[in-house]
Amino acid sequence: MAKTNGKLIANNKKAYHDYFILDTYETGIALHGTEVKSLRMGKCSIKESFVRIENGEVFICGMHISPYEKGNIFNKDPLRVRKLLLHKSEINKLLGKMKEKGIAVIPLKVYFKGSLVKVEIGLAKGKKLYDKRQDIAKKDQKREAQREFKVRNLE
Repeated sequence: MAKTNGKLIANNKKAYHDYFILDTYETGIALHGTEVKSLRMGKCSIKESFVRIENGEVFICGMHISPYEKGNIFNKDPLRVRKLLLHKSEINKLLGKMKEKGIAVIPLKVYFKGSLVKVEIGLAKGKKLYDKRQDIAKKDQKREAQREFKVRNLE
């Protein structure tokens, strides 16, 4: 289980709405210099991204890192495929789980841990429409209880 204890760059809130997160892994990511500078400015989006495993290597596709404004010819394509850094045993675990029906691997967070950029990926199982409705109902009940608690304490 990965714990984020650094500066958060991007968060995939949509993933928690659309999927049940079964397990999380903290991975490194292979980046170029201007991409890191752009991440320091918070220019990153992982809403439409996904993780793919090919030939025993893990790649993140669809992750958008805006080009660095002060960069020149060294800027890379914002949507290029980037390699994630994991141990071989973790890759094999992910591969085994992905073979199950309905299991996907999606990025959840991008953050700095010290001076390193980390990506938290999660094993996810898709939610059905009725599961989403149940989650929304629970959030509404919780919000209403908080509101009642706040009103009761003010009196």
